Amino acid sequence: MASGWMIGVMVELVGEPAPLRHFFAVGHEDRNKAEWTAIDRAMLIGGVAGSPVGGLEPVHVVSELSAQTVRSLALKPGEVRPLGWKWPRRWITL
Repeated sequence: MASGWMIGVMVELVGEPAPLRHFFAVGHEDRNKAEWTAIDRAMLIGGVAGSPVGGLEPVHVVSELSAQTVRSLALKPGEVRPLGWKWPRRWITL
């Protein structure tokens, strides 16, 4: 079972022609709870897209976070860490 999730949320920003994907690391084991928690945090940045953008759903799970990754990057249970617009390589174990 995952110790956390990497969630991508498409956020609509003023002045941008299309929504941009913002990444969040969420320290919930439950996938649905992690998605809703990421949506809540994204709404502080801007509106969440209402339909798919460029083939990506407005809210989507990028990957599970392993317990080792969560420990090494100090993500606490229930914590939401905004990771920005760039692909968060160090959070994803291949």
